Amino acid sequence: MLLKLDEMSKGETGLIKRVEGEGKFRRRLFDMGVTPGAEVYLRKKAPLGDPIEITIRGYELSLRKAEASLVLVEVSERDGDK
Repeated sequence: MLLKLDEMSKGETGLIKRVEGEGKFRRRLFDMGVTPGAEVYLRKKAPLGDPIEITIRGYELSLRKAEASLVLVEVSERDGDK
């Protein structure tokens, strides 16, 4: 199932499939290691959804909701899918 990173639930793991956006935003995400093929784990989500904290490539990273919405992730199985 493909979801945007900001739509994932706390504790979910997925594989980054695509990074959308243009210019500075996209380049900034790539520079931080948010690239297709990387595994991502959603650690924490602020009460209003901004920011979110993920684990990627062995380190913790905080992203704004606007940045996270540019990242498409394949989540293998959600609680509702079991």
